[in-house]
Amino acid sequence: MKLDELRPAKGASKDPYRKGRGHGSGNGKTAGRGHKGQNARAGGGVRLGFEGGQTPLFRRIPKRGFNNKRFADVFTELNVSSLNVFEDGSVVTAETLLQSGIISKVNDGVCILGNGELTKKLTIKATRFSKVAIDKIESLGGKAEVV
Repeated sequence: MKLDELRPAKGASKDPYRKGRGHGSGNGKTAGRGHKGQNARAGGGVRLGFEGGQTPLFRRIPKRGFNNKRFADVFTELNVSSLNVFEDGSVVTAETLLQSGIISKVNDGVCILGNGELTKKLTIKATRFSKVAIDKIESLGGKAEVV
């Protein structure tokens, strides 16, 4: 046997499905597009949200007020339980968190939340702290410094 004589096993491969080619597929002639109309044409169809010329819903509903989403600060949130990987008495900053792989990016700053247990005495420098997080850090003799 040579490489050019190799063939798939019988029944292992089948011809690709070809729309608009008949042969008992039920998808010949109009190829499942029906008869005439915009969607039957080549390049036909309408854009997303188009309602046949009627004013689309997204233009009919009122748009009022201010939305802060575009301007809001995005903080990387982190629970105190994930800070137990650091040695006792060490200083934790955004840079040390990035180097250790605990966070992947800083965004507008790091926010420390109080979920879980902290077992080490640490000095933590972050943009924001929750009240519970500050209580847990300071109860062990650590410091929570706002940068």
